Amino acid sequence: MTAPGTSESGKAQEATGMASGTGSGEVPISMLLDLTLPISIELGRTSMTVQEILRLGRGSVVQLDRLAGEPIDVYVGDRRFAEGEVVILGETFGVRITRILPRGNAEELMS
Repeated sequence: MTAPGTSESGKAQEATGMASGTGSGEVPISMLLDLTLPISIELGRTSMTVQEILRLGRGSVVQLDRLAGEPIDVYVGDRRFAEGEVVILGETFGVRITRILPRGNAEELMS
């Protein structure tokens, strides 16, 4: 229900302006800078049958599709963003970024 003197389209325009913080509908980049995004590191992949998975136990080794020393993949959200190498930081692991992938080619370079 609209307030007297307010049309549905005027109400939608007002809501759009309020949501974006400006009347133009664009969000200032400064509003996005402190968003938190998930970062995932992929060492490699493999496929296993259910039977093989059920046989896994403490001490089992799962062989991955990458060779030692090959770059690992860094994902931001679900997008492959960079490559890197595993480093040890005290008692924890880290990743040294060795290459930021070009924006349009990140998915093509996966293979």
